[in-house]
Amino acid sequence: MDISQGLDASVHERRAKARKQQFWMRLRATSLAYTFLLPSFIGVLAFLLMPIVAVAVISFFNWNLLAGPHFVGLQNYDTLFHSSIVGNSLLVTAYYVLLNIPLQTVLALLLAALMNKKMRGMGVFRTIYVIPWMATPVAMGIVWQWIFDPQYGALNSFLGFFGLHGIAWLSTSQLAMPSIAAVNIWQYTGYNMLFFLAGLQSIPEELYEAAAIDGVSRVQAFFHVTLPLLRPTMFFVLVTAVIGSFQVFDTVYVMTQGGPGMATNTISFDIFRQAFVFFHAGYASALSMVLFAILLVVTLAQAFYFRKRTVYDLA
Repeated sequence: MDISQGLDASVHERRAKARKQQFWMRLRATSLAYTFLLPSFIGVLAFLLMPIVAVAVISFFNWNLLAGPHFVGLQNYDTLFHSSIVGNSLLVTAYYVLLNIPLQTVLALLLAALMNKKMRGMGVFRTIYVIPWMATPVAMGIVWQWIFDPQYGALNSFLGFFGLHGIAWLSTSQLAMPSIAAVNIWQYTGYNMLFFLAGLQSIPEELYEAAAIDGVSRVQAFFHVTLPLLRPTMFFVLVTAVIGSFQVFDTVYVMTQGGPGMATNTISFDIFRQAFVFFHAGYASALSMVLFAILLVVTLAQAFYFRKRTVYDLA
């Protein structure tokens, strides 16, 4: 009896020692992981979370960036909700998003399908399509401003061979925003193509072979095999592209300065003007919070839509 009790005590002691060792090993691994995550966490805290909180606080103040801020409560929000300029800026931004996102997404998907071939030299073409994204928007804006020049621009020089002369691309309210959208489509289509290409390459070839055996055409396979399996990639591309489109600023600032009139005065450019031209920092912060709320609602709507579609497909 004493021997069995001694063995049980020894077993319990070894188990307790093993659990203690496992605890310290897990603690050490967790501490090491958080140590590596700490720089990124500090960056997110300092350059993302704290600025959001600061902007939210400043939106309740009247501040010209020179004198001390003066608390005004919801006055900035009341002013912007009754401002026709803000309403126009939101409509202009929505118009830009509708011009930019569908065409950019379709072109990126088509390019990815074309680049998803095992052919010699395909890597060179993939690189060429991504080069515009690697250039800064300011530099590209200057180049395209010259291309769109009504007198000496390359585009009008080309169209002159077809009898079209002197088209004021950036000085006509009907053409200014489509011109800016065309520039951004040209610059970011190759970037989104990379994500679609990665998604296409992750789809097993066996699925297409099985579809071909069942008599499914290539077009049917694209809509019933490729697109459903690309849904996570599509969600990421659309969310990031929509957020970037709502925040368009660089191209507008370089090419049109919000003109002609208010035709390209996007909400981001209006925020810039209010903060650094008119020195209404509190009002600009309120505009920023409105833009943040719009992006949050749009992103949640996209997440709900794709999640609902995924659950439906699985069912």
